Amino acid sequence: MKIGILLTNIGTPDAPTKASLRRYLSEFLSDSRVVNFPIKFKFIWWLVLNVVILNTRPKKSAQNYAKIWDRIGIGSPLLSITKLQLQGVKKTLLERHKNLVFEMGMRYGNPSISSALNKLRNQDCERIIVLPLYPQYSNTTTLSTLDVINQVLNNSCAKKPEIIFIENYCYNDDYIQSLTNTVLEHQIKHGKPNKLIISFHGIPQRYIDNGDIYYDHCVGTAKLLAKKLDLNKSDYLFSFQSIFSREPWTKPQTKERLKTLACDGVEHIQVICPGFSADCLETLEEIECENRNYFIQSGGRQFSYIPALNDRDDHIEMLSKLISNYL
Repeated sequence: MKIGILLTNIGTPDAPTKASLRRYLSEFLSDSRVVNFPIKFKFIWWLVLNVVILNTRPKKSAQNYAKIWDRIGIGSPLLSITKLQLQGVKKTLLERHKNLVFEMGMRYGNPSISSALNKLRNQDCERIIVLPLYPQYSNTTTLSTLDVINQVLNNSCAKKPEIIFIENYCYNDDYIQSLTNTVLEHQIKHGKPNKLIISFHGIPQRYIDNGDIYYDHCVGTAKLLAKKLDLNKSDYLFSFQSIFSREPWTKPQTKERLKTLACDGVEHIQVICPGFSADCLETLEEIECENRNYFIQSGGRQFSYIPALNDRDDHIEMLSKLISNYL
């Protein structure tokens, strides 16, 4: 039996241009899993998105993407890294298993999940193992990915392959160990900080109130990492970044943490973002550039970002083992 392996991630614009960002943001912000308002507010959101946001935000976003474009490989860092991850997983698994076919797909932008699924089906894969590269489950990311997969399969008259969908891996021992390894290696080069900030992408608080388990997964990940690093409660802080709208989002916010720490005289901090399997705009521009400047301008002295797991050997091995459980 031929088995397909599909790695997915959030996505990226095709280029750091206003036009590309407009297309990308339109698709991203039109996803009801990402922006989930009651039905009576959906038309209002449509107006806000198409009249205001898509006519103002793409230019600024394009400027931010331009700062990190070609920084890792050629083009989008997220896309470049995901390709390397796919190559690594493919090489590792083909040494141990036969009849495997590999593809990658992005929830928004290119290459799409739809095109990746169709490629696997055209190669007669009877089973497809889908691994969204989101360690912590959220309706805004993981479930949105499953929505697309179901939509593609339900819109086809062809025989449906068996789908094995890996929902999360935030408590996986090898994942926590990989995070631990990257922190320790970073600190060998840059020293130990006064405080380690463990930062996750934020989501609206009402999503958590309505049952999204993302917050619990983030807290659990932070605690496991801190335990593995043998940190005291005073050695680290937990926070959320990338706040988008004015409504209440998950707290505490990373920016507020940075300002408070700097004002309290904390001079040296390091930030790790365990929710990002690959470095991207939110880590390379928002954390490493914008938040670094914010901390220094608030009175801090030394700031360093600990890179995502990307295509580290231990990360590739962890992802491969995770998939192997279903082979």
